[in-house]
Amino acid sequence: MTALTDQALAPSVSTPSYDRAAASVGIVHFGFGNFHRSHQAMYVDRLMEAGHGLDWGICGVGVLAHDVAMRDAMRAQDCEFTLVVRHPDGSLEPRVVGSVLEYLFGPEDSTAVYERLLDPAVRIVSLTVTEGGYLKNAATGEFDAEHASVRHDVEHLDAPGTAFAFVVEGLRRRRAAGLEPFTVLSCDNLQGNGEVTRQTVSSFARLVDADLADWIEAEVSFPNCMVDRITPATTDADREVLRHDFGIEDRWPVPAEPFTQWIVEDHFPLGRPALEEVEVQFVDDVTPYELMKLRLLNASHQALAYLGAPLGYVLVDETMRDERVRDYLARYMADEASPTLGDLPGIDLDGYMATLLERFSNPGIRDTLVRLATDGGNRMATFTLPAVRANLAAGRPVELGAAMVAAWAEYWALVGRGGLGPDEVPDDVHADELTAAALDERPEAFVELEALFGDLGSDPRFLEAYCRLRAVLVEHGVHGLVDQVLGR
Repeated sequence: MTALTDQALAPSVSTPSYDRAAASVGIVHFGFGNFHRSHQAMYVDRLMEAGHGLDWGICGVGVLAHDVAMRDAMRAQDCEFTLVVRHPDGSLEPRVVGSVLEYLFGPEDSTAVYERLLDPAVRIVSLTVTEGGYLKNAATGEFDAEHASVRHDVEHLDAPGTAFAFVVEGLRRRRAAGLEPFTVLSCDNLQGNGEVTRQTVSSFARLVDADLADWIEAEVSFPNCMVDRITPATTDADREVLRHDFGIEDRWPVPAEPFTQWIVEDHFPLGRPALEEVEVQFVDDVTPYELMKLRLLNASHQALAYLGAPLGYVLVDETMRDERVRDYLARYMADEASPTLGDLPGIDLDGYMATLLERFSNPGIRDTLVRLATDGGNRMATFTLPAVRANLAAGRPVELGAAMVAAWAEYWALVGRGGLGPDEVPDDVHADELTAAALDERPEAFVELEALFGDLGSDPRFLEAYCRLRAVLVEHGVHGLVDQVLGR
């Protein structure tokens, strides 16, 4: 380790007081990005700092070609990194996180990954591979056996390119060695993320070995959980502030908001770290809590991206200073999202929604709209469209949800016309289809994308609202659209 420990750090920088050399790996994590480092790795670091859980250190694994940058950063820093909490008053609170003990790069050495997965000390394998990484059809939610990555990895399990191939082959090798299976814990923003992961893993395994799939379905635990912490992308400015103000030379620090939440179903047959000691909540059923977060926070993020970018905004907090956009979010959450949630024991829902508006407004986060729009096809299909369907089924209004879809369509029309700069265009596996459909002279072509909308695009109530509101948006712009749906 050089960059972090050899510097003269400012007195305000918190560093691990526990002996990292005495810690050992108990968790392997695929998808080692900023969110994992600001959330799960942070919680494990807190536990270790409290004097517990040194046998639950983390081994991060990268499986994509671009993960080579993270490999280089983690190896240069002995896997330590700086988590920088950005408070609304502009103050910064850095903490050097030490819970990550190892980083492996699958494309370089898949054998090392499998050896770690075969380690009996590894009892949890966790994932943050984004909504689009679960190898499923966005409209049906079913595993996509024809996905190019699946077809490749079934034939190349010795050197796969997806996290799920590593998980399946790791479980197969543990079974062959007579070892108990590790728990598989998804930390992605998916409703029923544990069940989605079970479906993906068992379906992938069935393409390899039907008996293995049966064993996985009978023996492997896939707890659901709800995760929450706004974690923007790292910028060069973040690195410079750490270097100048705190004496930390960190290749890849992690900025994050102060708020953090993790609610987990307590089903870990081989044990788990005692994270309840550091404010993780373990419950029997996480469904009400995850639905609340997905349909309120995550759907609102989508609205911010598609309403804000056409107005020329780049950052989330500056978009929140637009009174019309802020009022739209408040009304959408209260009138159309919250009625789909059902009972929420112990939750002050009005207070939670008010807190979200304040969190989005934090100027210290400097979160970007393009980050929120990244993988938007899968995110809208996960966060917003299910609430629209629920409201249609219950006979409730869908104007605000239809307005968000109209804004989404016009956003991609703007992309297609070259109306956004190259740094403002998000990555999306559905980008080509979204752009072509958004530019079609028939506005309904956008909601006829069956892979995303299923049969929702043929629902007469939704279709009428969407087409009408998209026409308003085209003629009067974002503010005109918002005034229309808010009755101004």
